[in-house]
Amino acid sequence: MIAILIVAGRSKRFWPLSEKTLFPIAGTMLIREQVKRLQSAGLKDILIVGGDHNKAEFEEMFPKLTIVEQEDLNLGMRGALLSALPHCKQEPVMIVSGNDVIDVQAYKDLLKRSKGLTRGGLILARKVSSYFPGGYLTVKGKRITDIVEKPGKGNEPSDLVNIVAHVHASGDELLAALKKVKPTKDDGYEVALHGLFESHPYEAVAYEGVWQPVKYPWHMLSLLPILLPKDGKPKIDKTAKIHKTAVIEGAVVIGKNVKVFAHATVMGPCTIGDDTIIANNALVRGSSVGKRCVIGYNTEVARSVVGDDVWTHTSYLGDSVLGSNISLGAGTTTGNLRLDESEISSVVSGESVSTGLGKFGVVLGSGCRTGIHTCFSPGVKIGTGSFINSATLVTADIPDGSFVKMENAGKMIVRENKSKTADAKARE
Repeated sequence: MIAILIVAGRSKRFWPLSEKTLFPIAGTMLIREQVKRLQSAGLKDILIVGGDHNKAEFEEMFPKLTIVEQEDLNLGMRGALLSALPHCKQEPVMIVSGNDVIDVQAYKDLLKRSKGLTRGGLILARKVSSYFPGGYLTVKGKRITDIVEKPGKGNEPSDLVNIVAHVHASGDELLAALKKVKPTKDDGYEVALHGLFESHPYEAVAYEGVWQPVKYPWHMLSLLPILLPKDGKPKIDKTAKIHKTAVIEGAVVIGKNVKVFAHATVMGPCTIGDDTIIANNALVRGSSVGKRCVIGYNTEVARSVVGDDVWTHTSYLGDSVLGSNISLGAGTTTGNLRLDESEISSVVSGESVSTGLGKFGVVLGSGCRTGIHTCFSPGVKIGTGSFINSATLVTADIPDGSFVKMENAGKMIVRENKSKTADAKARE
């Protein structure tokens, strides 16, 4: 069986962060974790479908795997499969979305159920007890008859939500079905499936394990506990230097040349990347910190994902996601809890989107800078290469390449940032 891992999207919903498959988290990346899980399940023949924006990185990471480029990104999954399936011919294929993290056992179950399969296929389906805004399977007996996208609460045709881990007995038959359809949107794969359901037996494989979709930047916070180390003992590289008064407790992985200064505390589960400094009195807990960071004096980092080359000083980062090449002035603080303790929403493409989180801090794009005593309201997102002036309270999302300051009357002013970091210049 050939596993086709689709990761060609441009991560537009992941703003202000870029390329979610390559974003550093818990000492790994989403693309590495997906390949690892497929290989652990016994799927050794893996074909990765990328785009022109990430294919080169994938080729460097996985020199032994087949990497193909999706020719037309506007065609969605159909476009990815039209580029990939000619490499598979009549072999059975398992189509996997790079956006969905599931247990290794789910892939093993699909492989086991697929033995002896000569026609049709299998679709992994998550059993849900409450409404989920996704595609629901319509089933008759064991056979799938259709997929109904977002039917609305109370209109669900079953309790089975489609997860993109699909087995097809023949790559050639799927390719032929995809070539026949003439979709008006990017739903060509779903249209092809509808035709296949009518003529071929497809069965649902119920699944109740871990399932974490990764579409929006705050999904990294839900992914974090899945990827952080589970073993209860610290694993400290021999090149790391830990002060005798520092506390390293629980499932903590500390990389090469890390320095943990006097009276600092790292409480697992945590990962600390190579060449990072955890300074005096700092507290890091339940978090992922990247490479070459400085978690400065008296800083607390709680349940957050911090990229590479991030500097802080007397800061509080709670339930936040930070890109790389970021400097936070002393006293920078994230608000991560509404006063009424209700769910935090976020604006995406002009619409309010529920995050499902009661605690959610800030998302900072790469190349950002904050002055001293900067504060962020819960759930705001700051665009790449933006500077926030001292003593500013940021209450709304900030576009890429902005300079933000407060007027005397307490009004937030946003203009173009004329002092651009390397990250901002790279966007031009």
